[in-house]
Amino acid sequence: MTEAVEVPPVDQARPSLLRWLSISGIVVVLDQLSKWVVASNMQLGDHIPVLPFFSWVRWHNEGAAFSMLSDSGDWKRWFFVTLAIGFTAFIVYELRQLRVNDRFMAFVYALILGGALGNMVDRLFYGYVVDFILVHYQDWYFPAFNIADIALSCGAVLWIGFLLLEAKRTKNQGDTQN
Repeated sequence: MTEAVEVPPVDQARPSLLRWLSISGIVVVLDQLSKWVVASNMQLGDHIPVLPFFSWVRWHNEGAAFSMLSDSGDWKRWFFVTLAIGFTAFIVYELRQLRVNDRFMAFVYALILGGALGNMVDRLFYGYVVDFILVHYQDWYFPAFNIADIALSCGAVLWIGFLLLEAKRTKNQGDTQN
């Protein structure tokens, strides 16, 4: 008679990491595909007005957000790649710690991860990030950006909003207990 091998139960309390990494992957694919279309059809510096406040451009950002550190030498390329790898490890760790009911935060992390990886791919292969969306009004121009930047920004805004709501909820619970 053989003994039955007991299989440990699957931890149903954790969300599927693959689902959230897939969302990050979709962001990376959309980002890289859009940058490929721009690079294939536009020359560096091209500017195509679409609406009075919106244009397609092809600009290369060798720095960080808003071109910070763009004149700092080649060290920043590898610094930002290393930073993105470390940040990726942190986000994947955080995703693994979430519970099933933390879907909102998992989505936020997936957006941030996809955006970070999308721009990291550019830095790794080209040494710069391709930006192509330009919003402007008369003589005012917002720095050009891309799909990865949109995902990162949306994820960051949602994360901050979530933290503010949690702080308010915690404060309200503290007030009702006193």
